Amino acid sequence: MPRNFSLKTKCVNIGIGSDKAYAAITPPLYLSSTYKIPALGEVGDYDYGRSGNPNRDVLAKVIADLEGGAGAVITSSGMAAIDLALNLVPDGGLILAPHDCYGGTQRLLLARQKQGRDSVEFIDQTTKQSFDQIRSKKVDLVFIETPSNPLMRLSDIACLSKAAHEVNALVVCDNTFLSPARQQPLSLGADIVVHSTTKFINGHSDVVGGAIIAKTDNLSEQLTWWANCTGSTGAPFDSFLTLRGLRTLHARLDVQEANAIKIADFLNGHSMVERLYYPGLELDPGFALAQRQQSGPGSMLSFELATDRDGVALFLRDTNIFQLAASLGGTESLICHPSSMTHGSMDAIAQEKAGISQTLIRLSVGMEHINDQLDELETLFNKLGAK
Repeated sequence: MPRNFSLKTKCVNIGIGSDKAYAAITPPLYLSSTYKIPALGEVGDYDYGRSGNPNRDVLAKVIADLEGGAGAVITSSGMAAIDLALNLVPDGGLILAPHDCYGGTQRLLLARQKQGRDSVEFIDQTTKQSFDQIRSKKVDLVFIETPSNPLMRLSDIACLSKAAHEVNALVVCDNTFLSPARQQPLSLGADIVVHSTTKFINGHSDVVGGAIIAKTDNLSEQLTWWANCTGSTGAPFDSFLTLRGLRTLHARLDVQEANAIKIADFLNGHSMVERLYYPGLELDPGFALAQRQQSGPGSMLSFELATDRDGVALFLRDTNIFQLAASLGGTESLICHPSSMTHGSMDAIAQEKAGISQTLIRLSVGMEHINDQLDELETLFNKLGAK
């Protein structure tokens, strides 16, 4: 598909009408674990499912195109994608990561450090001091997560990447919260992008998967080699479903983002909200940066309730539209208590340093009618008023 096509067109049309066997419009599902070799010493397009699969390849192709990368690898989960990137860090190398990153990411990095494979330091990447911190250390990889999970803090990808490249460090950016429909880190200087495709890219909360996209052919070849070596590649059926979900990415995100903006307006100044985190509002510290490196604020937001831990439990009890669950990015709305759920693996000191309080609530805003979403939130707040 020509690279000058719009991202929306690529999402919808990649692989369409390409079936050479029966001219199926939608790419068929290939579940075979092995493939016939034409003759001794010859190799066809595919030989073994771990090494290559048509469904996985077409998904990798479109995600690489959407991110502006040279190539991509589809993995079994978002964490598998992050772990795959760590194979590019030399033995004993130093990783700089956000102090407020996703709890699972912190757990993985600390576990690898405990094994002695590499070392990790967690820093506040939202400050200008972080650029000097990168330049002053013998860093091998800078890991960026923007917007951060769950506080929606923004980090300057271009400035962090520039500082990292001055000391010959790789830059890996987690783009899960925005997807390439709203942010393209490679164009801002990152070397590698990772996704939990479980979230917005699939968008239907029915597949767990991941993707890692490289800016250059050389990095793409290294990641492909490691994925085949370690067996971290995704399953054909998961890839098939994820591609189906990806085709509606822009349509879904347009609706979800519009709803999130209205919900943020509703929460802003609410008597039961102590603090709101959403870079789509001018009062948010990340608003100006969001205008520069994003094409929209996305549909994730979080806020701190003006109550105690018991009040949080009451607020989250018997929800209807906003289902209490740990994931995000699906068509349905989800509500989450990060301290005990997504970031439960972080100890109390790490949570406090990251700014994750016991009263913090995270919303993944879905596609339901905005009036129904607002009515549900008003009902939840009224429970606190009646406490």
